[in-house]
Amino acid sequence: MGERNVGAKANNFWNFFQLGDDKMAAYVIGHITVKDPEKWAEYRSRVPATLTPWGGEVILRGRRVAVLSGEHPHLDTVVIRFPDAKAATGWYGSPAYQALIPLREQAADIVLISYES
Repeated sequence: MGERNVGAKANNFWNFFQLGDDKMAAYVIGHITVKDPEKWAEYRSRVPATLTPWGGEVILRGRRVAVLSGEHPHLDTVVIRFPDAKAATGWYGSPAYQALIPLREQAADIVLISYES
């Protein structure tokens, strides 16, 4: 009886991370070093409107506390969740987001990486 209960709990845990229709969520993670705070604030204020059509949602904005292993030069991080990898790629390539890239490049040094879960 105990094993069955553990299995049910494990299934509920993994089901929490799954989206309907067996789609795998995608995440864009940005590692950021701000160069110009005013331009960075403008860029940040304009990004959310570009996410909406693609189902994107900022789920974390944070500042580095410590590098626990290895080297990592960036101080800030953003994590954006999308319904799937196609949506993440569509957002990045969209005219609305592409129009922000010159501002982003003036505002900060950023590494953007897409992951699927």
